[in-house]
Amino acid sequence: MTSLGYDNDQRQDSGGDARSAELADRLGLVRRRIEAAVHAAGRTDPPKLIVVTKFHPAADVRRLVALGVTDVGENRDQEAASKSVELADVDVRWHFIGQLQSNKAKSVVKYAHSVQSIDRPQVVDALVKAIAREKGATGRSDLDCFIQVSLDDDAGAHRGGADPSDVEVLAEKIESADGLRLSGLMAVAPLGADPNAAFEKLAGISEALRAVHPAATGISAGMSQDLEAAVTFGATHLRIGSDILGSRPAVG
Repeated sequence: MTSLGYDNDQRQDSGGDARSAELADRLGLVRRRIEAAVHAAGRTDPPKLIVVTKFHPAADVRRLVALGVTDVGENRDQEAASKSVELADVDVRWHFIGQLQSNKAKSVVKYAHSVQSIDRPQVVDALVKAIAREKGATGRSDLDCFIQVSLDDDAGAHRGGADPSDVEVLAEKIESADGLRLSGLMAVAPLGADPNAAFEKLAGISEALRAVHPAATGISAGMSQDLEAAVTFGATHLRIGSDILGSRPAVG
């Protein structure tokens, strides 16, 4: 079986508190699932694990980084921006995976390594302006951009995303923009649908995209309940939340 380089002693390096030990156990289980899925798919290129930390405290992100996590995902700019400031001393890549309002682009480019939810031209326009401003102020690197594509019969009806027929227009717009890097596609399997069929469809859309934009190799797909199907159909990034962090904390 292909080794993903996970440390069998990671639980001992978890920091000593009960929450760190819990996260180490959960993270280990998910990593073993990924390794098994990679082996079953006959792959030699394990996908990148993005741990989705929405609604969980910055302290959990710090614990996860101590356990070897390098990438975290957030859905809400207000929460992500706050955590990124609190964790400015932590070496971690932030991925914005929620629906992006154009007026939040200026904030998101201050911390995000990637935006994985680009679904309309207005978002690209907002990011172009924001990244130019941020590059001028801080010299940050180009922003990795994933087009979120809908796998529902009606685009955006349930899980969001652009219609597959609109992907090429968005791809051209991103690729021609200064400061943005076209990385690939992101999608969520439709509610109640067979994830294998959904991710097979996504793989076909990705193949068509790469035929025109060879560098757009990324496929961000798969969550706690369907990561195996995503790995089978070529996911390069997995977005896992609840199976690692557990239920969201109670509010109040």
